[in-house]
Amino acid sequence: MTDKRGIARPPRAVGVDHGGSRREPKRTPTPGRARRADMKIGIIGAGNIGGNLTRRLTALGHDVSVANSRGPHTLGGLAEETGATPVRAEDAARGAEVVVVTVPLKAVPDLPSGLFDEAAEDVAVIDTGNYYPRQRDGKIEGIEDEGLTESRWTERQIGHPVIKAFNGTYAQDILDRHRPAGASDRMALPVAGDDEAAKRKVRALIEELGFDTVDAGGIDDSWRQQPDTPVYGLRGDTESVAKALAEASPERKPEFRA
Repeated sequence: MTDKRGIARPPRAVGVDHGGSRREPKRTPTPGRARRADMKIGIIGAGNIGGNLTRRLTALGHDVSVANSRGPHTLGGLAEETGATPVRAEDAARGAEVVVVTVPLKAVPDLPSGLFDEAAEDVAVIDTGNYYPRQRDGKIEGIEDEGLTESRWTERQIGHPVIKAFNGTYAQDILDRHRPAGASDRMALPVAGDDEAAKRKVRALIEELGFDTVDAGGIDDSWRQQPDTPVYGLRGDTESVAKALAEASPERKPEFRA
């Protein structure tokens, strides 16, 4: 990833497992304020991205269940802070309209089978994952040898279509950089996926969180927002995000190969 000056920065600051985790007090909606109906949301992975999404989504009034690999008993602090319900991973999607999968790519094949069997019929699954072969994940043949995008590979592992979002977002920005619609410094996030209805649902949720969105195409186009692309880690508006997506190259650089 590079900063705005084009200086190389380590991928450690962005994505599933990295970023800040400042606590945000739970808030109640302003009386009389128009807002969308609360949704049941499952979050699988309670690292920095998952934890901060839990904080913001509960603050907005959504019913959030959160799981990690170590079990519900390890999530007491996050549950007490936010009001989220700690659950086992196999229960996180039960009844959910949106499920966020935010675990290291190497852990995706270990997710429970039938994970979405009891989810809402039109559940939208958000994939925040990034492939870090040298730093964390080891070689994933489907990505490197078959040329699958990271999210297409994830779809095949979990047996459900995904919407790629938040993968290039600094975790701390989820807490600190949300802005009301129309604000001059409101950030935009790229969103890719094949299911248009699910993509609309995810984009609406991101906009409720305080960010604009840019349609980044289908999952086979989602290489445009993978690590080391111009949009990865970009804190920009819709115009700059769209420009960065257009300037991306499909070539995977050696440092992102095993």
